[in-house]
Amino acid sequence: MNGQPDFRVKLLVQLVLGTMLVAGANASFAQDTVDLGTVQSGSGDASAGSSSNPASAPYQAPTQGSLVATQPQSIINQHYIQENAFAGSNYTDIAQIAPSVWSVDPNGPGMMESQSGGPYLRGFANGQYNVTFDGIPWGDSNDFTQHSTSYFMPQDTGSIVVDRGPGDASNIGNATFGGTMAVTSKDPLSATTFTPYTTFGSFNTRLFGAEFDTGTMQKYGDVSAFIDYKNFATDGYLTNAHLRRGNLFVKFIKPIGDNTVLTVVSMQNKLHQNVPQGATLANMALYGKNYGLNNDPTSQNFAGYNYDDITSDFEYIGLQSQQGDWKVDNKLYTYAYYHNGFNGADPGGAQPNGTVYGANNVPGQKMTMNYRSVGDLLRLSRTMGPGDLHLGAWVDHQTNNRSQYEIDFTNGGALNATPTSAATDRLMNDTLTTIQPYIDYAWKATDNLTITPGLKYVSFRRTLDAAVNQGTGLPYSGDHTWTKALPALTAHYAIQKNWSAYLQLAKGFQAPNLNSFYKANPDLGTLKPEETMNYQLGTTWASQRLTLSADIYQIDFKNKIVSSPSGTGTIFSNAGGATYKGVEGEGTYYVGQGFSLYGNYSLNSAKDNTNNQWLPNTPKTTAAAGVIYNQGQLYASLTAKHVGSRFGDTGETIPLAAYTVANFASSYTLKNVASWAKEAKVGFQINNLLNKTDIYALGTYDANGNPMYFTLPERSYQLSLSVSM
Repeated sequence: MNGQPDFRVKLLVQLVLGTMLVAGANASFAQDTVDLGTVQSGSGDASAGSSSNPASAPYQAPTQGSLVATQPQSIINQHYIQENAFAGSNYTDIAQIAPSVWSVDPNGPGMMESQSGGPYLRGFANGQYNVTFDGIPWGDSNDFTQHSTSYFMPQDTGSIVVDRGPGDASNIGNATFGGTMAVTSKDPLSATTFTPYTTFGSFNTRLFGAEFDTGTMQKYGDVSAFIDYKNFATDGYLTNAHLRRGNLFVKFIKPIGDNTVLTVVSMQNKLHQNVPQGATLANMALYGKNYGLNNDPTSQNFAGYNYDDITSDFEYIGLQSQQGDWKVDNKLYTYAYYHNGFNGADPGGAQPNGTVYGANNVPGQKMTMNYRSVGDLLRLSRTMGPGDLHLGAWVDHQTNNRSQYEIDFTNGGALNATPTSAATDRLMNDTLTTIQPYIDYAWKATDNLTITPGLKYVSFRRTLDAAVNQGTGLPYSGDHTWTKALPALTAHYAIQKNWSAYLQLAKGFQAPNLNSFYKANPDLGTLKPEETMNYQLGTTWASQRLTLSADIYQIDFKNKIVSSPSGTGTIFSNAGGATYKGVEGEGTYYVGQGFSLYGNYSLNSAKDNTNNQWLPNTPKTTAAAGVIYNQGQLYASLTAKHVGSRFGDTGETIPLAAYTVANFASSYTLKNVASWAKEAKVGFQINNLLNKTDIYALGTYDANGNPMYFTLPERSYQLSLSVSM
C-alpha cells in the first residue's frame, strides 16, 4: 500500500488545479454558444433506436446494435441492467448475455471473478480485448487483464457496450483487436433523491447500500452529483469461499458557461475474498460439486491460507467543450490496485505437507501486486470540408511492483527456505508506458455513404528491474519498446432512416506480456508481438417494434499467444498463426401489451493454422433467448444463455460440454407509498432457474497433473428492496 497517503494529497492538488484551469479557460472561450447536450458527460445510449418509450423494442432489448456503428456492437442499456443484474454483479455478468460472449462466476453472480481466463469474447480471453470505463482503458500492465470484483458495481452503471472488433483508428487501448467491453457510469438524477436499498439471498448473501442525488442545483450553476455506498457480503456457492466488499462511487457534473461541462468521478473499493482454484473429480466425489476450500488448518486448501485483501481506486477529471469549430473531450485520470494474496502451495492437495521447519508443516505462498496508472485521453473533432476530422492521443504510464515468497503457514508465515533468501520467487519493479496518437477522417461521400480512413500509431515501452526475476530466480534489468502503425478503413451506408450497413478493414496489435522477460537472457529484439487483420461486414435495423442486427467476421492472427493453467500460475505459448471467423445476430421484437421477445446467436470458429485445432475456450456456438414483460409498475423477464462445446486447454484437450443457464428477474414499483417516499421497489430474482450444476471450465491442475474444474453454481435467489425519498 506504499504511496497511498501521498497520492491522496496529489489527487486533491490535481482536482484544485484542474478546476482553476477550467475556470481560466472559460474566460477566454469564444462567444459562440452550443447546446450543453452536445458536450454533456454521461452514459448516453448509442443504441439502435434509443427510446424512453417502454412500449418499444429499443427500450426493452437486452442487447441491440447501433445504426451508426461501423463494426458489430451490442449495447446493454441502463433499463436492462437495473432490472436484471444481481445485486453484486460484475460487469462481466451483465455482458455475458451478448452474442459470442461467455462468462460464469463459479461462486455465484458477483461473488467471484470469472475464472479460467474469462470472460471470453469470440474466443479471446481476458487480456486479449479492451475494457474501458467512461472511455478510459484500464487493466494490469503485466498481462492487460482486469479484476472485475475490484471496481464498478451495477448500481452505478449506465450502460455496457460490447464492441466485437478493433474499431476505427480512434479506438485506443492495449488490446483493441479482440474488441472492447465499454462500461459507462450513470449520471446523477435531476431531482434531489435519497435511496437506501438492500438485498438478501442464497448463500447468506446480503447487500446494504444508499445513494444520495443532489438533483440539479440551479443556485450553484446547475451542479448535479451523486454519491453511492454499498456493502456486499456472501458465503458463496463454493465451500468457504467468502467475499466481503465495500464500494464507494461519486460523480460530479458542473456546466461552465454555455459550452463546457466538467465531470469528476471517484471510485473506491475494498475487497476480502477466499478464492478456490477449482476441484479435482476425486474431491468433487468426496465433498460435492461445490467443494472449494476447507476448514482444516493442516491442509493446504484451508480457507485461512487462501485469501486476498485488495484495495483499488479509480478517478478522473473530464472536460468536454465546444471551442469554436472544435469539440474537445479530455480526461485526466488515475487508477490503482493494491493486492496482498496468500495461497497453499498446491490447491489440489496432491503435494504432501512439509517445510524446512517440519515434515508436517503446511507450505504456501504469499504475494503482492501493487500498481498505479496515470494517464490522459484527449479527443478533438471538427467538421472539415465534406466530412469530420477526428484526432487525439492516449498516454498512460503504469508502475507495478510484484513479489512472491514461499512460506510456512504452520510457523506463522515464516520464509520456507534455507537460507531464507532462497524463499523469494520474485521481487520485481516494472513499468509500462503506452502512447497512442490517432487521426481519421469521416468522408461523407454521399448523403448516405460515409467512408472513414484512419491511422493509429502505438508505442509500448516496458521496463523491468528485478532483484529476483520470475522464472529464473536471477537478477535482471532491461527494457524494450514495441511500435506499430495501424491503418483502419470503415464504410457506413444508411440504406434507410432505420436501416444501415457497414464494412470494416483494420489491423490490430498487442505488445508482448511481461512474461516475455522471464528468461535468463531474453532476446526481446526478436520477440514478435501479436498482430491481426480484421474483416467485418454487418447490418442493423431499428424501429419501435423491432431491433435486428447481424454480421460476419474473419480475423487473421499472427503470433497468437495461448495460455494454459498450471498450479497457481499460467503458462503461455506461441501458437503461431490462427484464424477466427463466424456469424452473429441479435434481435428484439415488441409484441404488444407489454410483451417482448429477444434472441441472439453466434456461430464461432477459432483454430490454429498449424494443426487446424480449436483454440481453448472457444465455443462453437452461443445463443440467448428471452421473454420480457414490462407494463405499468411490473417488470418480469425469463432469459436463457447457451454456450456450446469447447476445449478447456491447448491441443484440443479437456473437452467441455455445452451448457444452458436460465435466469428469472422481476420487480414491482409502488408510487407515492407515503408522504416521505416517492416510490418503493421490490425485486425478486432466480439465477440458474433449472439448477444446472455441470462442469463448465478447467481451473488449473494439481501437483500430480490432475485437472481441477469449476461447475455452474446451483440455483440461487435474491430479494431486493429500495425506497426513494
